[in-house]
Amino acid sequence: MTDEPSDLDLAVARVEHELAGLIARIRVSWREAAVTVHPALQPLGYQVLTSIATGKATSAGAIIERLQTDKSAVSRQVRQLEELGLVESVRDPDDRRARVLVATDLAQERVAAARARYEERLGERLKAWSADDLDHFADLLASLGG
Repeated sequence: MTDEPSDLDLAVARVEHELAGLIARIRVSWREAAVTVHPALQPLGYQVLTSIATGKATSAGAIIERLQTDKSAVSRQVRQLEELGLVESVRDPDDRRARVLVATDLAQERVAAARARYEERLGERLKAWSADDLDHFADLLASLGG
């Protein structure tokens, strides 16, 4: 019996290595995007803001669930976003007793600028691939994440 890794072991190790590099680049992109929105904004604050701005999470609980982070971190980020004039807490139109978070016009403008830069860089890389390769890649990512 040999102690050498199999081809499958080597392939898995390569995928793990490439994913780690991709995650590191994504974190750098979040940091750059956060600074584009506001110099004092942290990457987590940018993620919170984009969750609010896209309407995917408009309450602290929904943000916590979406980002899988703790309540105190989200509370700090929301407070900072409010202080920076990027988020407002308003009455929920569906439940007048509750409040929801909404991105201000300024936030929408700055998030759009940050997203445009990111999408341009990513688009340049992905447009070199065929539609079939992109569909296959999307399927593989969905399978990995599912």
